[in-house]
Amino acid sequence: MASRTKARQPKPARVTLHCLAHAGAGVASYRGWSTAVGDGVDVSAWPLPGRDERRREPRLTERSALLADLLPGLLHSAHRGPYALYGHSMGALVGYTLTRALADAGAPPLFLAVGACPPPHTTTALVDGADLPDEDLLPLLDSIGSLPPGASALPGGLWRRTFLPVLRDDLRLAKSLRNAALDPVTGGPVDVPVLVFAGSDDPLAAPAALRHWQQWTTRPTELHTVAGGHFFAGSVSLAAHVGRACRDHAGAQPAGGTR
Repeated sequence: MASRTKARQPKPARVTLHCLAHAGAGVASYRGWSTAVGDGVDVSAWPLPGRDERRREPRLTERSALLADLLPGLLHSAHRGPYALYGHSMGALVGYTLTRALADAGAPPLFLAVGACPPPHTTTALVDGADLPDEDLLPLLDSIGSLPPGASALPGGLWRRTFLPVLRDDLRLAKSLRNAALDPVTGGPVDVPVLVFAGSDDPLAAPAALRHWQQWTTRPTELHTVAGGHFFAGSVSLAAHVGRACRDHAGAQPAGGTR
């Protein structure tokens, strides 16, 4: 009797997961993600100018400058294989903006994942925070756990001299991205699935507010609640969840890799 050979299903291609940080921060939160995301996923964290190894570069405050800085590299990555985006807090707005631009260029991600960020049409206490006096801005930062102990009592301290200016420019960038998202020419819903992660005790982006991301995609959304407050990007369980989503979406791709 002739032996039968069972056809093997090809393995899904490796997925590159591009990670974008919250306002005022570098990409330290993503240091453990390369292991936590699991097999078949490569993590690439993208620091904005003005921090980490890019700390001597001029900071960005406008959407056009952001796209000029990040879009070429992401388009190059998109042509090498499937990819997804995760952005935390302000990084979620960056991720949305890039997803819209990448889709317009014919290279959409498998999905967009956002964490700890209300959708663009909603407001938060920090929307107009960039130009607040220190005595008004610092209590807002303290309320979401973004203020190091003692920082508000040290007007000439290192944190206020070094990191607060970065945060202020990031808040300016976030406002520019929100305004562009509300413009029908540069914004509107994206045609990719959106995964939404909310901190259970987040005073800035409560789970109920994050449900409204469904208005910003023509595809399905998923809302997941993560234990903790606003800064949960370093969570191993979050990384594992996003890693599974990468494998699931890559495995669901038809032959040829197009949706």
